Amino acid sequence: MASGFSYTGGRSRCFAYWQEFSKCYAQSDTPTECRLQADDYLECLHHTKEIARAKAIKLEFIKKAQHQAKEGRKVADVLADGVIVGVGLIEREKSGDAGHAK
Repeated sequence: MASGFSYTGGRSRCFAYWQEFSKCYAQSDTPTECRLQADDYLECLHHTKEIARAKAIKLEFIKKAQHQAKEGRKVADVLADGVIVGVGLIEREKSGDAGHAK
């Protein structure tokens, strides 16, 4: 942990994870017992799992767009859904349903 202070002078965003890791490390007999806390702290610092998940979602979106383009879907339709939300996790409202409450 660098200084323990954020840019604004308060606690850093990962300070709570650092405290959990430090507490575990001080109380444990072997450092391997604190692997989960260390992983949480490192994820908070570097966002490696979050970045990997975002890349996987983006790759799946690209695959889906290429598949739809091969099926003959118009390029404009593919581009209209050209946001990551278009992966199918969140359904877009149809133009006729825009005024109706669900």
